[in-house]
Amino acid sequence: MPNRPERIKGKKVAILGMARSGLALARLVKDFGGTPFVSDQKPASDLAEPIAELKKLGVPCETGGHTQACWEGKDFLVISPGVPKDAPVLKEAQKRALPVFGEVEVAFWLCPSPIAAVTGSNGKTTTTALLGNIFSSSGYSCRVAGNIGLPFSAVVADKKDYQMIVLEISSFQLEYIEEFSPELSLFLNLSPDHLDRYASYEEYRAAKLRIFENFAPGKKTVVNYDDPFLREYAQGLKGEVYFFSMKEKVPQGAYLEGETLVFTGPQGKIPLAKKDQLPIKGPHNCANALAAAAAALAWGAPKDGVIKGLLSFSGVPHRLEPVAEVNGIKFINDSKATNVDSVWYALQSVAPPIVWIAGGKDKGGSYAPLRELFPQRVKAMVLIGQARPLIRKALEDLAPAYETKTLPEAVEKAYELSAKGDTVLLSPACSSFDMFSNFEERGDIFKKSVLELKRKTEQKWTTAGA
Repeated sequence: MPNRPERIKGKKVAILGMARSGLALARLVKDFGGTPFVSDQKPASDLAEPIAELKKLGVPCETGGHTQACWEGKDFLVISPGVPKDAPVLKEAQKRALPVFGEVEVAFWLCPSPIAAVTGSNGKTTTTALLGNIFSSSGYSCRVAGNIGLPFSAVVADKKDYQMIVLEISSFQLEYIEEFSPELSLFLNLSPDHLDRYASYEEYRAAKLRIFENFAPGKKTVVNYDDPFLREYAQGLKGEVYFFSMKEKVPQGAYLEGETLVFTGPQGKIPLAKKDQLPIKGPHNCANALAAAAAALAWGAPKDGVIKGLLSFSGVPHRLEPVAEVNGIKFINDSKATNVDSVWYALQSVAPPIVWIAGGKDKGGSYAPLRELFPQRVKAMVLIGQARPLIRKALEDLAPAYETKTLPEAVEKAYELSAKGDTVLLSPACSSFDMFSNFEERGDIFKKSVLELKRKTEQKWTTAGA
């Protein structure tokens, strides 16, 4: 656990991006004796709140683009995950040999607490929240942060010695690390994602694997045994390796024995819970539970606390989140499903027939893997966003496809296409950035639209009954 305030004190730091992590980092840099400067591409009219907050902190900023103020006289740059790797400001920094880091790296320098970092293509948010719940249920002082919503910098700014900080870590955040080295890491799975940012799947995978860049004896990791690449890669790691598997008994870690989740390690064999006892449903969530349980027990959490944490966790917002039932039709919010693999699991986890709402900013992957599920599960699809024509072309021979301009219109159309007993599932398979600030905003608008539909429908019934 590092304690490197000298990397900040007296330094002039340019921070690119005024989102949550940028603001939290500006506060942290100032608290530790640095001089932050914040720059954002958006116009000032879109950034009234963050500008007011920076003004209150006494932190200078610029809007409408990144100027020479980002590199002139600065000791290093810190970028937000959304900044493209080929952005002109980064080319300028490279030309001047100016170091570039991510928010996670800088917060790590100042963090006095042990860290459990969760990465993978799918299941990160659920597993991160579940692991946090397990540690809290085991009596640990614990915070959950990172890509899940609360910036890592905001937790470090508390200046408290937590017994564990659980971080969700994306490939974007791993691109700009140097010393970042969690005591406990989880690598859940790998599938093609973010191919709109990376030149190839191999480049994306290499970014993910940086979570092991500083892995060393004394560190612990939990890796997916069912992924042949990850299983083989883990054999070469020099720290303590645990596995999780839905298919096989593992040498050390967590697996399914019949219908029971089991852990095996130095403590011997520990039965944990029956699969059907888990509040979060679906095979992917069982895998997430195995990963989280293996990590907590590998760290030394007590069996009773792990079981309590598993059985008291009901899921996270925007991940297969039940919203309402309208005239016998269930509406499910899965806005967090930003890639095809996540949708593949979602379509298996909710009751058919399904009217599927999908679309957004395409990420460069193929929608073809969903074809096997359509005949038995999807009766129609309602498409939004930039990816509409791509999804339609890939799947419309299997189910009728309809397009709408807005998400509220998609909710209305999906309701019109549904019958009692159907499920309307928002599971976009795309990022949200063509229409929304983030997946949370997309999910919130979906929920608001569903509840408004429910209100109008019930009002109509009441009026008709009168």
